[in-house]
Amino acid sequence: MEQKVIMTDVRKKDYFYEEAIKTLRTNIQFTGKNVKIIMFTSCLPNEGKSDVAFQLAQEVGNMGKKVMLIDADIRRSVYVNRYKIKEKVNGLSQYLSGQLAKEFLIYQTNFLNVDMIFSGPMAPNPSELLEEASFSDLLKELRNTYDYIILDTPPLGSVTDAAIVAKECDGAVLVIESERVSYKLAQKVQEQLEKTGCKILGAVLNKVNIEKDKYYQKYNYYYGNSKKR
Repeated sequence: MEQKVIMTDVRKKDYFYEEAIKTLRTNIQFTGKNVKIIMFTSCLPNEGKSDVAFQLAQEVGNMGKKVMLIDADIRRSVYVNRYKIKEKVNGLSQYLSGQLAKEFLIYQTNFLNVDMIFSGPMAPNPSELLEEASFSDLLKELRNTYDYIILDTPPLGSVTDAAIVAKECDGAVLVIESERVSYKLAQKVQEQLEKTGCKILGAVLNKVNIEKDKYYQKYNYYYGNSKKR
């Protein structure tokens, strides 16, 4: 069954922001042809991971690649309100709990080559749902249909959901808000990701204060390797 949804990107045009997203896209492309399922997480809430994931999905779609964006944050989704979705949408929590058939799960968006799976209603047991075999099976099936699958997961510094999702992914990107997250916390989250066996592709430094550092723009991102220094 073909389902469609209209998403409104309210972000204002910003040259430096767009160039940074393109750089992120290019770097991900060079991680290898077998890296198709990529998760985004952060240390704390509100560091901007959902926005980065959404903008990256658009940029990859504009290249002609077919993209699936999955909101795997069953605890605290932002997509319906942030992108002014007026339609009633079903989602992942309903599917994983057996309330929803697969044909009612995927939505076509108004962005080129970008499909979406929403989180669904908040569930009391997100970690248990994400450990269901049906989640792993879903990703395996989507891998055969899409060029890239981007998963937006909860902050790993707060809950363990992202670590569960990471086991099913080819790579992970950590979004870090400038001057908010300590080196110690970022290192702890990195170590948690490493324990899952998921390859850490890099980190995105977000919300850099241009008043303190003229080299960056407010929404410019730095994408680099995650090796300890």
